[in-house]
Amino acid sequence: MANGGTDDLAIGDLSRRTGVKVPTIRYYEEIGLLPAPARTRGGQRRYGPAHLRRLAFVRHARDLGFEIDAIRELLAMAADPQRRCGEAHAIARAHLDDVENRIARLEALRGELRAMLACANGTVAQCRIIEVLADHGECLHERH
Repeated sequence: MANGGTDDLAIGDLSRRTGVKVPTIRYYEEIGLLPAPARTRGGQRRYGPAHLRRLAFVRHARDLGFEIDAIRELLAMAADPQRRCGEAHAIARAHLDDVENRIARLEALRGELRAMLACANGTVAQCRIIEVLADHGECLHERH
Protein backbone atom coordinates (compact mmCIF):
# COMPACT_ATOMS: atom_id res chain seq x y z
CA MET A 1 0.00 0.00 0.00
CA ALA A 2 2.15 2.85 -1.25
CA ASN A 3 -0.70 5.26 -0.60
CA GLY A 4 0.81 6.87 2.48
CA GLY A 5 0.09 4.11 5.01
CA THR A 6 2.78 2.36 6.98
CA ASP A 7 2.16 -1.19 5.76
CA ASP A 8 4.25 -0.92 2.64
CA LEU A 9 6.66 2.01 2.70
CA ALA A 10 9.34 2.51 0.09
CA ILE A 11 12.74 3.51 1.45
CA GLY A 12 12.19 7.15 0.43
CA ASP A 13 8.89 7.24 2.33
CA LEU A 14 10.56 5.73 5.39
CA SER A 15 13.30 8.33 5.09
CA ARG A 16 10.81 11.20 4.92
CA ARG A 17 8.78 9.91 7.87
CA THR A 18 11.78 9.43 10.15
CA GLY A 19 14.18 12.11 8.94
CA VAL A 20 16.85 9.45 8.39
CA LYS A 21 18.66 9.66 5.05
CA VAL A 22 18.35 6.74 2.64
CA PRO A 23 22.08 5.82 2.76
CA THR A 24 21.88 5.76 6.56
CA ILE A 25 18.86 3.44 6.44
CA ARG A 26 20.80 1.10 4.17
CA TYR A 27 23.78 1.28 6.53
CA TYR A 28 21.59 0.44 9.53
CA GLU A 29 20.30 -2.58 7.62
CA GLU A 30 23.85 -3.59 6.74
CA ILE A 31 25.02 -3.52 10.37
CA GLY A 32 21.87 -5.16 11.70
CA LEU A 33 20.25 -2.25 13.53
CA LEU A 34 17.32 -2.43 11.15
CA PRO A 35 16.09 -5.81 9.95
CA ALA A 36 16.11 -6.45 6.23
CA PRO A 37 12.74 -5.51 4.76
CA ALA A 38 10.60 -7.53 2.42
CA ARG A 39 11.24 -6.86 -1.25
CA THR A 40 8.93 -6.50 -4.18
CA ARG A 41 9.31 -8.71 -7.23
CA GLY A 42 11.30 -5.85 -8.71
CA GLY A 43 13.69 -5.91 -5.72
CA GLN A 44 12.51 -2.70 -4.05
CA ARG A 45 12.60 -2.61 -0.27
CA ARG A 46 9.23 -2.40 1.50
CA TYR A 47 9.05 -1.37 5.12
CA GLY A 48 6.29 -1.87 7.66
CA PRO A 49 5.25 -0.32 10.98
CA ALA A 50 7.89 -2.26 12.94
CA HIS A 51 10.65 -0.81 10.74
CA LEU A 52 9.22 2.67 11.22
CA ARG A 53 9.15 2.31 15.03
CA ARG A 54 12.61 0.77 15.20
CA LEU A 55 14.16 3.40 12.95
CA ALA A 56 12.53 6.16 15.00
CA PHE A 57 14.07 4.58 18.14
CA VAL A 58 17.50 4.44 16.50
CA ARG A 59 17.26 8.01 15.24
CA HIS A 60 16.23 9.34 18.64
CA ALA A 61 19.04 7.43 20.35
CA ARG A 62 21.55 8.78 17.80
CA ASP A 63 20.19 12.31 18.30
CA LEU A 64 20.92 11.86 22.01
CA GLY A 65 24.47 10.81 21.14
CA PHE A 66 24.32 7.10 21.94
CA GLU A 67 26.89 4.99 20.12
CA ILE A 68 25.83 2.23 17.73
CA ASP A 69 26.85 -0.56 20.11
CA ALA A 70 24.81 0.96 22.94
CA ILE A 71 21.81 1.31 20.63
CA ARG A 72 22.19 -2.33 19.61
CA GLU A 73 22.09 -3.35 23.29
CA LEU A 74 19.12 -1.08 24.01
CA LEU A 75 17.22 -2.53 21.05
CA ALA A 76 17.86 -6.04 22.35
CA MET A 77 16.48 -4.98 25.73
CA ALA A 78 13.44 -3.35 24.12
CA ALA A 79 12.67 -6.69 22.44
CA ASP A 80 12.32 -8.27 25.91
CA PRO A 81 9.81 -6.03 27.76
CA GLN A 82 9.83 -8.17 30.94
CA ARG A 83 13.58 -7.81 31.35
CA ARG A 84 14.85 -5.68 34.23
CA CYS A 85 16.05 -2.25 33.13
CA GLY A 86 19.29 -2.13 35.11
CA GLU A 87 21.41 -2.65 32.00
CA ALA A 88 19.60 0.16 30.18
CA HIS A 89 20.20 2.38 33.20
CA ALA A 90 23.91 1.49 33.18
CA ILE A 91 24.20 2.33 29.48
CA ALA A 92 22.45 5.67 29.97
CA ARG A 93 24.57 6.44 33.06
CA ALA A 94 27.81 5.73 31.18
CA HIS A 95 26.62 7.97 28.35
CA LEU A 96 25.70 10.76 30.78
CA ASP A 97 29.13 10.49 32.42
CA ASP A 98 30.74 10.83 28.98
CA VAL A 99 28.56 13.84 28.13
CA GLU A 100 29.41 15.52 31.43
CA ASN A 101 33.13 14.94 30.81
CA ARG A 102 32.83 16.47 27.34
CA ILE A 103 30.94 19.45 28.76
CA ALA A 104 33.70 20.00 31.35
CA ARG A 105 36.34 19.90 28.60
CA LEU A 106 34.31 22.35 26.48
CA GLU A 107 33.88 24.72 29.44
CA ALA A 108 37.64 24.65 29.99
CA LEU A 109 38.15 25.33 26.29
CA ARG A 110 35.72 28.25 26.44
CA GLY A 111 37.60 29.72 29.39
CA GLU A 112 40.90 29.35 27.59
CA LEU A 113 39.57 31.02 24.45
CA ARG A 114 38.08 33.88 26.46
CA ALA A 115 41.43 34.41 28.19
CA MET A 116 43.19 34.38 24.83
CA LEU A 117 40.80 37.03 23.53
CA ALA A 118 41.62 39.33 26.43
CA CYS A 119 44.50 40.84 24.46
CA ALA A 120 44.19 44.54 23.75
CA ASN A 121 44.39 44.29 19.97
CA GLY A 122 47.93 45.62 20.08
CA THR A 123 50.73 44.20 18.00
CA VAL A 124 51.31 40.56 17.21
CA ALA A 125 54.35 40.66 19.51
CA GLN A 126 51.99 41.45 22.41
CA CYS A 127 49.11 39.21 21.27
CA ARG A 128 47.95 36.74 23.92
CA ILE A 129 46.43 34.52 21.23
CA ILE A 130 49.76 34.09 19.43
CA GLU A 131 51.61 33.70 22.74
CA VAL A 132 49.35 30.89 23.99
CA LEU A 133 49.30 29.06 20.67
CA ALA A 134 53.08 29.25 20.45
CA ASP A 135 53.65 27.92 23.99
CA HIS A 136 51.24 25.36 25.42
CA GLY A 137 52.63 26.09 28.88
CA GLU A 138 50.92 29.48 28.69
CA CYS A 139 47.46 27.87 28.66
CA LEU A 140 45.47 28.59 31.80
CA HIS A 141 44.82 24.93 32.45
CA GLU A 142 48.55 24.19 32.23
CA ARG A 143 49.44 26.83 34.82
CA HIS A 144 47.11 25.50 37.55
